[in-house]
Amino acid sequence: MLDALLILEVLLRGLAVGALIATGSGFGRSGAAPAVRVGGALFCASVAAYVINSSPAIGEALGPARPLSHVLSLGGVGAFWLLVRALFEDRPLALGAFLPFAILTLFGSVAMAMPEQIKPGFWVAHNLMEVSLATHALLIIQRSWRGDLVEARRRARGPFLIFVTLFVVTLSGFEIGESFGVAAPWYPLAGAAALAIFCLGGAIVLLETRSVLFGVSAAVSPADDSDAATGPADRAEIARLTALMAKEKLWTQEDLTVGALAARLGAPEHRLRRLINGQLGYRNFAAFINSHRIEEAKCLFADADQARKTISSVAFELGFGSLGPFNRAFREATGLTPTEWRKQALAQGSPKLEKPD
Repeated sequence: MLDALLILEVLLRGLAVGALIATGSGFGRSGAAPAVRVGGALFCASVAAYVINSSPAIGEALGPARPLSHVLSLGGVGAFWLLVRALFEDRPLALGAFLPFAILTLFGSVAMAMPEQIKPGFWVAHNLMEVSLATHALLIIQRSWRGDLVEARRRARGPFLIFVTLFVVTLSGFEIGESFGVAAPWYPLAGAAALAIFCLGGAIVLLETRSVLFGVSAAVSPADDSDAATGPADRAEIARLTALMAKEKLWTQEDLTVGALAARLGAPEHRLRRLINGQLGYRNFAAFINSHRIEEAKCLFADADQARKTISSVAFELGFGSLGPFNRAFREATGLTPTEWRKQALAQGSPKLEKPD
């Protein structure tokens, strides 16, 4: 009986590992940004290592290779955090985004080498770092929900949150049970079944929605807005949107939302989302608004009459809540900091740029 349960457990874990390999391959071969490809592949590899390492029978079969499997599983939450940022933030990530994965892996490796009497303290610290990163990842998904302009991705956020929460709660439940000495013959089999279900479900969802989740937004300038529409109705709506933005400079409002802009335009919110995403090429509302803000900032920085105006005052005037997000958005759009761009523009004697319509 025990042999049959063990065989079934190994088969279920093998199914989970196979699903993770397929998912990791899908990430690696996608046309997504490097952070998505690397983060997805690292996450799948880490979870696969956990699936293998969390089975005593399979772990023992690995022999000397078991510590390597354990090390590979240590940074899984860091890879998940990286993947969530890459999928839902729609902006390039610096190399620093890989630090949590590296820190968790290194810290866990050190914990493995510690004397038994102090090892629990290291693992508690490691678990706390994992909880913090996982919580922040879920907050990222929730925080950027309202401004997401990709309708399919917006619909996927709720199920994604539920799926991840159930996955974490289920795994935590099994690990807590093991720590309290639950030793029923069916217990490892139940854990393997849960892993197989979640890994297969995740593979199906991610591979079916990869064109939406892995898509790369097009860089569209507000100056090109009038040419982006493909039909008369869309063209008229875009013209109204462009005129409204130019006349009332709504982008100077710090807390402007898609719903508020749709109300001012007199259009349904879902239609405005579709226009900005499908016709203008923006995947999130912040990118659309910031494009107008950055164009206005460039006009101000190229104007010698505005040379005494500080960078921070320009940022606040344009609707940014603080200087940091403005500097980051400006650098992503131009490749230069605001100070560098202003110095270059004024040194070249640039004529005043035409303000965006």
